[in-house]
Amino acid sequence: MESTNWAGFYYLTKALRSRTFRTLIRAVDSNMKISTILFSAFLAGSMATLSVQAGTQVVFETTKGNFTVEVNEEKAPVTAANFLKYVDEGHFNGVVFHRVIKDYMIQTGGFELKDDGVIEQKKSNGPIKNEANNGLKNDKGTLAMARTGDPHSASNQFFINHGDENGFLNYTSETQSGWGYAVFGKIVEGMDVVDAIAAVKTGKKTLNARAGDQVMARPMNDVPVENIVIKSAKRKKAE
Repeated sequence: MESTNWAGFYYLTKALRSRTFRTLIRAVDSNMKISTILFSAFLAGSMATLSVQAGTQVVFETTKGNFTVEVNEEKAPVTAANFLKYVDEGHFNGVVFHRVIKDYMIQTGGFELKDDGVIEQKKSNGPIKNEANNGLKNDKGTLAMARTGDPHSASNQFFINHGDENGFLNYTSETQSGWGYAVFGKIVEGMDVVDAIAAVKTGKKTLNARAGDQVMARPMNDVPVENIVIKSAKRKKAE
């Protein structure tokens, strides 16, 4: 058995009990806690940033300028997928804003400008379910699906909210009058372009509307006097 160095043990014990050592331990412990707090805050900030940047962005180039939208694939998965499918198919290229009401909304997605100057409704891929009960509100600068009186009839047409009091468009109940209009995205760049579109002069025009495979002339109000055309709509490339 090895002999014990009692003198060394005595001085070690005394050092461990010293005020200086206890202060050092507290400082190290405090720094570790601060480091843990800072690291946790860094992780939280990083996750928040990732969450904000999670939505797919689409750049619209129009005859009035460009604007960028971000779709909410988390809250409106069906509507976002439907919208992006149209984008990828090039469906919105050549489409006009066919209904514009300042301080209310600007609508597009369904009527294209033909080579002969006629504005004609395009065929769509069919209706989707209404996701207006997703908690997103029809606030100014948001995108929502246009539809007929049937709550689940939205397809290719959408509108950009341009009013501060569009709460009446929100979901309230799963009834004919309560479904509301499904919000699925928002403007993230170019709201000034949206404002410029909303401010144009409008009037009554005859557009070619579609009923199945049949096309018929139909007079419509709130149509821009000067055609505002979407030149292209493409997914924004990752930077």
